[in-house]
Amino acid sequence: MELIEQQITDNLEELLVHLPAQIADTLRQEDSLSELLEVVLDLGREPEARYPGRIKYLSSTPVTQADIDHVVEHIGDFGEDNRAGIERTLHRISCIRNRQGKIIGLTCRVGRAVQGTIDIIRDLVESGRSILALGRPGVGKTTKLREIARILADDLQKRVVVIDTSNEIAGDGDIPHPAIGRARRMQVRTPAEQHAVMIEAVENHMPEVIVIDEISTKAEADAARTIAERGVQLIGTAHGNSIENLILNPSLNDLVGGIESVTLGDEEAKRRGTQKTVLERKAPPTFDIAIEIQDRYQLAIHLDVSEVVDQYLRGKMPGPEIRYIDAEGKVKKIKEQPAEIDRHMVNVTGERESVMHIYPYAVSRSQLERVIKTMRLPARVTKNMDEADALMLLQSYKKHRKIIDAAGARQIPVYLVRSNTIYQIQKSLRQIMQLDAASDEEEDMFREMDDPHYLDHAAYPDF
Repeated sequence: MELIEQQITDNLEELLVHLPAQIADTLRQEDSLSELLEVVLDLGREPEARYPGRIKYLSSTPVTQADIDHVVEHIGDFGEDNRAGIERTLHRISCIRNRQGKIIGLTCRVGRAVQGTIDIIRDLVESGRSILALGRPGVGKTTKLREIARILADDLQKRVVVIDTSNEIAGDGDIPHPAIGRARRMQVRTPAEQHAVMIEAVENHMPEVIVIDEISTKAEADAARTIAERGVQLIGTAHGNSIENLILNPSLNDLVGGIESVTLGDEEAKRRGTQKTVLERKAPPTFDIAIEIQDRYQLAIHLDVSEVVDQYLRGKMPGPEIRYIDAEGKVKKIKEQPAEIDRHMVNVTGERESVMHIYPYAVSRSQLERVIKTMRLPARVTKNMDEADALMLLQSYKKHRKIIDAAGARQIPVYLVRSNTIYQIQKSLRQIMQLDAASDEEEDMFREMDDPHYLDHAAYPDF
């Protein structure tokens, strides 16, 4: 595939001019200002600039009430959700109040419009099917929604309506940010009103596409189903890192078809080899496609949500299509193999049990967590050896008898990692989890993830 090119617009100066002069001047001298995530001003503490993976203090002088009041006076009004914005920008300012309601802290988050961020899934966006994006906060879901709205409205000439709670998608003010193109924007004052505005959009404005961020309540899930039943394409995000989170979430599993208990006849239960009472999907899913955003440059895509839910309830998880951008900027695709689900790992409340707890010693915790997520393993990294089921030890530290003896005293098996790379960590994880050897495509993917340029990109978050 062709190289992915991105164009980033951050209107950063429009944020800096609203900050106290000394803090703004310090920030303008920063070499890595293009990577700035947010500025934090808390009364009586040093002002902070937050970047991916690090924090820099902007002054040794604590923030004063006058500094906070200066910012508040220069920006828009704070709503009931304690958020405000700067007109025609994507920046978001959130406040912290004391018990009397006075503002004593500010989080000034930099908003960026990134063109090219959905090239990796543009074929799915143009298919007309409804798409649900999942992922942890800050991984780039909202950024992708902006770009999808622009592509559908401008390039495909569709009637697109963005449901914008707290002006999160299209910025503050009555005129939406150019990042959403010619898509129309309906503002939502508070999250509690989001489901009502979703229905209003369909009834009053005849959209072909509705874009909605953070579906998080049953009322919003019901509204989404109503919209889908009227033939409108839905592009949305929801709380949860994976489709499994949704299946196990009683408030949101209606987005993937819902779950009901069914009693089978004797012959059918015997044919299936199951108990007479089983769980089944009760309706067509609201969304056709689910995309798990693992990081800015890697996605796990479930192309048929109904099939995923049906198979999950029968004890299997179909392997997603993994799409990622390699160190050269090219899109790669691999198909993961289906996985058996250990029914002892999930209880009736949806909480995982019998998860493998791994204690890393001299092994990169962030790299290990990244590989666990990519491989979708029932494993968790622990900071306490007493909770560990296995010790993962960097090979060069195998002469450290103290840690090995401590593991032996707790009867914890020790697994060596040859080097602190993603490729070697995934090989050790396969041994710990007693998995088969990786396919050639998976081997190539993990080797490419070790490329320093790839890791630089992956550490830089979407906005």
